Amino acid sequence: MCGCGNLPTGSASYSQLSAEFPGSLSSSAAPAPAFPTEANQVPGGPSAYRIVRTLRLRNENLPGVLGEVATAVGRAGGNLGDIRTIQRGSRHVVRDIDVSTTDLHKLEEVLEEIRRLSHTALLDVRDEVLRVHLGGKLQVTPKYPVHSVADLRRVYTPGVAEVCRLISGDPAVADRYTGINNSVAVVTDGTAILGLGNIGPVAGMPVIEGKCALMAQMVGIDAYPLLVQPGPAQAIVEAIVRISPTYGAIQLEDIAAPHCFEIAPALQDRLEIPVMHDDQHGTATVVLAALLRAATLTGLRLESLTAGVIGLGAAGSAIAQLLMRYQGRPILGTGRTPDSIERLIAAGGLAVEMEELLAKADVVIATTAQPGLIRPEQVRPGQIIFALSNPLPEIEPERAMAAGAILAVDGAVVNNLLGFPGLYRGALDTKARCFNTEMYVAAAQAIARLAQDDEVVPDSLDPRVHLSVARAVAREAVRTGVARVEPLSDYYDEADRSES
Repeated sequence: MCGCGNLPTGSASYSQLSAEFPGSLSSSAAPAPAFPTEANQVPGGPSAYRIVRTLRLRNENLPGVLGEVATAVGRAGGNLGDIRTIQRGSRHVVRDIDVSTTDLHKLEEVLEEIRRLSHTALLDVRDEVLRVHLGGKLQVTPKYPVHSVADLRRVYTPGVAEVCRLISGDPAVADRYTGINNSVAVVTDGTAILGLGNIGPVAGMPVIEGKCALMAQMVGIDAYPLLVQPGPAQAIVEAIVRISPTYGAIQLEDIAAPHCFEIAPALQDRLEIPVMHDDQHGTATVVLAALLRAATLTGLRLESLTAGVIGLGAAGSAIAQLLMRYQGRPILGTGRTPDSIERLIAAGGLAVEMEELLAKADVVIATTAQPGLIRPEQVRPGQIIFALSNPLPEIEPERAMAAGAILAVDGAVVNNLLGFPGLYRGALDTKARCFNTEMYVAAAQAIARLAQDDEVVPDSLDPRVHLSVARAVAREAVRTGVARVEPLSDYYDEADRSES
């Protein structure tokens, strides 16, 4: 077992970030709970994610026509995305325009507004998201294609038997002669898929395929989706333990609380390969990175600030614990369930009511899934506000800034893609036995260092970010003694150059 001390998830400018979805709780509405428990977060409520469609339009080639389209979309409550010119003639321009709305009803309102325009014709409405999911997003491609009997004998029988005997005599050489040490299982039981709730493992497969595709593209890891039926935590642990010899590491994904708090540490206790629950550890790493950068942008020292976390579910609890370990002192926290409060206190945090937290905290981090929870009059001048619930934040950044916050961001900043590819690349490259706090902190610092100008975090698609995170994680794995191999010295060279 590994004494790793595991914790129980596009570039963004703080001067430009703003909420995409205005509005807060109406004062005339029925009183809402302070914020929902995990049990409240089930399908059937308001849409948790934007609906995106691509509209093909034929515009008359006149000044102001494209502006009329933008105005029509905004008037109906939609948002414009990418605009691509498909064909340009002397009289007409054909364009593909991405439009996002909160639901299908709102989409129809947008289409009706466009149909009323005299200089624009709506030619087609396409769902590009469904198109890229046809047949799934992954495929297996052999490294050594078989084109002849000689190829077959080398790749499969009879030649493969010699490799099997070699590994049987010395299991350590499996790292050289199989793909195990470059593979990660991405596992879900489908009980907390994005903001959709408990929709089951099969419905969650597109999310898991996406994570695997991103690992492959960003850092060259062979990641495989693994769906397990929901059940007792111990049964899920047993299932993963039994298939674990196939993989070099395990990533848990979208497993609901409280099971996630049991499964991740139980797995790590039984396995000698790294285990991470991305909704906890990945989120906490990226939030810490954003906080480090926020402190730099505002001229403050994060170590000296009083932090408070509102909402102590999977993400909130892990953020609180990582931040406490980084700062070396308690943070304030408030949660709905007795279990969440007990976890906070056990980790060294101080449980308070939300009003007290907002009055005392210099840094407020909210992960409650309760839009409009924080009122502008509750914001203190000079506070840093991270309202991270998607798609609707606890307070819109511009409202928090207007109320006196020195910096405010929403959940668009915290993209776990900044963290998990590099975390796993560094862990696999050192054959780490586990992840530990030092590796998460090193990853956060590497992310923060690559943010430029007034960015809170760097571009998540920048390859330098993932390279730098991987190298920082590898260094800490070696330094803290959880690495089983030490990379050659030039392993770190390219990352050092990218940060200089």
